[in-house]
Amino acid sequence: QVQLVESGGGLVQAGGSLRLSCAASGSIFRINTMAWYRQAPGKERELVASITSGGSTKYADSVKGRFTCSRDNAKNTVYLQMNSLKPEDTAVYYCNAGIIATIGYRYLEVWGQGTLVTVSS
Repeated sequence: QVQLVESGGGLVQAGGSLRLSCAASGSIFRINTMAWYRQAPGKERELVASITSGGSTKYADSVKGRFTCSRDNAKNTVYLQMNSLKPEDTAVYYCNAGIIATIGYRYLEVWGQGTLVTVSS
């Protein structure tokens, strides 16, 4: 069994910063791309940032220059450093990863449970 556990969400004032973490655990052979998505109330889930196993990153236009996605492959962990936060960044943030499990070398797309980020104006 493989799971992702997020942490680091909370309430912050506009202009502030938060750092989200997402740790993968279980019977993991390899983790491919890891990503952060978010879903605001009444809106569809959207991709915020992604990072390949080699460290290549992509960002949504709305967060470029403010958010930084990084990963520690030794710890099976991905991070999202969020700076200059805006009220429109308020959402539940979900971690996602493409994981090859050791059992049968099956490819799994795994989601975390989500962590709430609230930015007050």
